[in-house]
Amino acid sequence: GILQHPDGTVLKQLQPPPRGPREQEFYNKVYDPHCCDSILLELRKYLPKYFGVWSPPTAPNDTYLKLEDVTRKFNKPCIMDVKIGQKSYDPYASVEKIQQQVSKYPLMEEIGFLVLGMRVYHVSSDSYETQNQHYGRNLTKETVKDGISKFFHSGYCLRKDVVAASIQKIEKILEWFEGQTQLNFYASSLLFVYEGSCQAATVRLSDVTLVEKRGVPKGVLSGGDVLECNNNIHVMNSTENGKIEASVSKGLSKFYALHKKSCLKRRDGQLSLQVENLEQDNVWKSSTCIAQEHLNGNVLPQLEKVFYHMPAETKESANVEVRMIDFAHVFPSDVKDEGYIYGLKNLITVLRNILDN
Repeated sequence: GILQHPDGTVLKQLQPPPRGPREQEFYNKVYDPHCCDSILLELRKYLPKYFGVWSPPTAPNDTYLKLEDVTRKFNKPCIMDVKIGQKSYDPYASVEKIQQQVSKYPLMEEIGFLVLGMRVYHVSSDSYETQNQHYGRNLTKETVKDGISKFFHSGYCLRKDVVAASIQKIEKILEWFEGQTQLNFYASSLLFVYEGSCQAATVRLSDVTLVEKRGVPKGVLSGGDVLECNNNIHVMNSTENGKIEASVSKGLSKFYALHKKSCLKRRDGQLSLQVENLEQDNVWKSSTCIAQEHLNGNVLPQLEKVFYHMPAETKESANVEVRMIDFAHVFPSDVKDEGYIYGLKNLITVLRNILDN
């Protein structure tokens, strides 16, 4: 398992040869202070930072890789480990090893990835749901989309902001793989981490979806560009008796209140949005109904000005990390890593389908 060092890093015990020394050699090569290879320097962006090896004073023969704790900055980290590639065995694996790996997940070659486990924080119950490797191995072509979407569900709603940010980060890694022919990766994983707590530090515009451009409560906008979305109202499709039901999604980092002076400011041509600290009991309500007669169609154009004309970089990044991990089976190559590329592309396709639906 992974141990935590008092200085905030994590310790991964070196595996027996040849796997452990191979992984150590990989990290040493990428993080060589004298490295001037642009491919390897670019790769550093997608790995946990490496701080060399460490041994406890009481057991000097035990060696650990000292790595960045990617989860450290999160309050309620949601974590998923996804093995990437069409093959989970390396070119030097024995016939027995190949058969063993293939039998664990026969669909690996077709799907291109395997969920090794996940831990998801549910705001509704203030608890974590954990799935082990058997969960992922039971996923089929028909169920893999729903199986992965479980990781992005807060207990109240689907975290589409996190899905979108994850796609963009995977695309960056894919871009690196498309441009390199030095290394091939087998049985390596992507580690996904995002903030599961509803008390997020920053509001993302992508958290709010205007469903079918329906009306918004009168008074939502006042004083020009002042926008207030108290109680995290999200207008839904259903209508009943002249009312639109609006439900609160507790798991998303929704708009609490965007005030002209403190929360919605234009600086250097960009908009800065910050969440105000509101009392929990006053913010979260299970549902609220908005009378049809209180809807004002004139509000929509002003909302569109706020929602649809934000700088692209504002919409891109939620509080999400996607890092490559596990490098015991990385080998030199002179061709593209087509198996890993296939897995990344297929994973992106599944995540896009989750967004579309």
